[in-house]
Amino acid sequence: MALQSQFSLAPEEKLVAVDSKKGKLYIGIPREKSFQEKRISLVPESVSILTSRGHKVIVESRAGEGSRFSDKDYSEAGAQIVYDTKAVFDAEIVVKSAPISEEEIEYCKPGQVVISPIHLPAMKESLLKKMIERKIIGLAFEYISDESNAFPIVRSMSEIAGNQSIHIASELLSSVKNGLGLMLGGISGVAPTKIIILGAGTVAEFAARTALSLGSQVKVFDNSVYKLKRLQNLLGERIYTSVLYPNVLERELQWADVVIGAMHSQEGRSPILITEEMVSGMKAGAVIIDVSIDQGGCFETSEVTTHDNPVFIKYDVIHYCVPNIAARVSRTASYAISSVISPMLIKASESYGMDGLIHASQMTRHSVYLYKGVLTNKHLAERYSLRYTSLDLLLGEIY
Repeated sequence: MALQSQFSLAPEEKLVAVDSKKGKLYIGIPREKSFQEKRISLVPESVSILTSRGHKVIVESRAGEGSRFSDKDYSEAGAQIVYDTKAVFDAEIVVKSAPISEEEIEYCKPGQVVISPIHLPAMKESLLKKMIERKIIGLAFEYISDESNAFPIVRSMSEIAGNQSIHIASELLSSVKNGLGLMLGGISGVAPTKIIILGAGTVAEFAARTALSLGSQVKVFDNSVYKLKRLQNLLGERIYTSVLYPNVLERELQWADVVIGAMHSQEGRSPILITEEMVSGMKAGAVIIDVSIDQGGCFETSEVTTHDNPVFIKYDVIHYCVPNIAARVSRTASYAISSVISPMLIKASESYGMDGLIHASQMTRHSVYLYKGVLTNKHLAERYSLRYTSLDLLLGEIY
């Protein structure tokens, strides 16, 4: 309380860069206008916790409507509703559920904190350079880590994508969607549907869990024997697994009802594992769900689709290639994101601001890719042949 009273006379209306000595936060949440983004980074319950602690939160009108949160929900949680994006960027900390846009970067100020995804494969060099010029502090959803050195937002979105991929496949196999008329699972006396999963990470784990719970037959392919063993241990049962032998995979594809692409690449683009010729050999009415499409896709026949027009048919095979699967269940996804961001903001207030938290927390430093005009992320630097400086080294030089 002594700290709060010490700074109680600071004028809140003064719009300046983040003050690391300030105990109260000023947080802005804009309405996302990017491609079919329906999530919001802080749900009303999280906003209520923040405002009850004396923090100021402004929310752009209709920001929560994609997740079925109304302006009234946020107003009752203590947020101030504003009606243009520029007003949101008066805040010291801006939290977004989509990458920052060309329009939004023009509103940013030196020292302002922007917490958002970056979507490395889709990031444009011109936008990154503008962000550097604006001298913001950028934290990426993808690199926020926790006490176990895991990436909670990435994992949550992967869990959702894996789970939803099976539900999507079930819809597309149904007669209602002009599919094969198959139930995604087995009943007495009827053979179960056959599902192939490419990859053995988190998406694959939750796709396999959901498919097995419905009674489907699951086969998983990955080039990492370690990941395949780990997946079997996590599932608690022995399933068919194999490394990626092309001839074995091609043979299995001919009998598959559903094929899910869940390969992730650290290098930017997912590898193409299934050629056009292999797709042409699949049975008519089979379903492809390319979860890897946000990294380019792992089927040669994949093309980006939308939630409004999610499928196309090629070689009589149904393709679903929507990049943002989590937006199908945007409310659940928003709660998952908010459960990570809200505690981070509370810790920041206890560390005298986000700048203070960056200095105090190695986990938070890991998520910083820009620091006041300096690129601190090695992957971004290598992608665009730009100079970068380790944040640990940079902070050591400053202090």
